[in-house]
Amino acid sequence: MSIPIIDTHQHLIYPDKWRYSWADGIPQLAGKAFRYADYQQAIAGTGITKTIFMETSPDDLHFQSETTFVYELAAQPGSIIAGVIANCRPEEKDGFERYLDSIRHPKLVGLRRILHVMPDELSGSSHFAENLRLLPKHGLTCDLCFLARQLPLAIDLARRCENVQFILDHCGVPDVAAQALEPWRLNIKALATLPNVACKISGVLAYGSPAQANAAGVRPFVEHCLEQFGWDRVVWGGDWPVCNMTTTLANWVSVSRELVCDASVADQKKLFHENAERIYGLNRKP
Repeated sequence: MSIPIIDTHQHLIYPDKWRYSWADGIPQLAGKAFRYADYQQAIAGTGITKTIFMETSPDDLHFQSETTFVYELAAQPGSIIAGVIANCRPEEKDGFERYLDSIRHPKLVGLRRILHVMPDELSGSSHFAENLRLLPKHGLTCDLCFLARQLPLAIDLARRCENVQFILDHCGVPDVAAQALEPWRLNIKALATLPNVACKISGVLAYGSPAQANAAGVRPFVEHCLEQFGWDRVVWGGDWPVCNMTTTLANWVSVSRELVCDASVADQKKLFHENAERIYGLNRKP
């Protein structure tokens, strides 16, 4: 029997509700709907039993409306949405804690501010870190989304927020298409020395070509993250529907299981669901 999976990185796109300008240049996503019912179809037969919704960055100022809407989806009978990661703006000097209070909810487990499309200096401000240091008080984590070249910025931020539980999205966004291991590999090693950072095994198939959407194409990247962070600090994410750029969610599940098939059952359980429950505090959620 396959080990059940908690998908810690699942998006939803409702173009009838909001615009998502970031998807305009992606033919597989632009103007298309990817609703909760579509996700349920996409996970059929995969072993995914629970999911954490990851903010999908609708155009400002709609991200708070998105969070409220997903809370409603999570409250539906039989919903598998076990947690919600909301958008935020920690670069704003005032009002961050009021914002946290405004989105407070039993399903809220963390926040994310997309940084890989923003100026590098955004995360370097003193109030950016100061605001993030409020998260443990609210029982929240922070997902990090940086490009491979920006990983030194992630290291700096994590060092300035030692009390915050960070989760690095998408293995640090390596250039899978070019099989560029350096300096990505060195920066991942440095980031993994910080005990407050975990790594999300997700997204990597989207950074290669369709021909690389297999275990061979991403093995060196996934195995390096597993080696550096260890089995206690990794979680799994599907990155649906962004994964559709090169493959399907079902194929990414299959590739993931293949990549770790030689690991012990205990370690596979950590990756696929146990660490997610602990790191995101899902067991504390009703």
